[in-house]
Amino acid sequence: MQRLIRMITLAAAVVIAIPTHAWAQGADPLNGTWHLNAGKSQFTAGPALKSQTRTYQVSGESVKQVLDGIDSQGKPVHIEFTARYDGKDYPTTGNPDADAIAVKRLDKYSARSELKKDGKVVQTTLRHVSKDGKTLTLKTKGTDAKGEKIDNVLVFDKQ
Repeated sequence: MQRLIRMITLAAAVVIAIPTHAWAQGADPLNGTWHLNAGKSQFTAGPALKSQTRTYQVSGESVKQVLDGIDSQGKPVHIEFTARYDGKDYPTTGNPDADAIAVKRLDKYSARSELKKDGKVVQTTLRHVSKDGKTLTLKTKGTDAKGEKIDNVLVFDKQ
């Protein structure tokens, strides 16, 4: 009888845990569309961006980013990548500064990425979504394709 009770308890625990785990995966706070808040952003090195919209799709340990914007000279920018949170290099397209990205998740709200050009790290970004899920902050340091220093904090509002 005790064995039956233990088996039923274990089965109930598994049934309860599966939907909770599935819900937690789908509730990644990065998912969605984010618009640059230039007034809250800090461009301490390099010219300010005119506009930028980022769309993220997170599924398990995979993240896809599509970035559209207008750079400091008024030129359109379109950058895309799909990567896993495993720290390995994945190709990025449309980025004049880099040809690959490596991403590692730090916790549910944060990640660290390295942009690379020809295998060499050129920029490092710490990404953090606020606990309320309304603000995305990107702190980036490194150099751009011209060799100029970058030390910026970009703040985005969720749409």
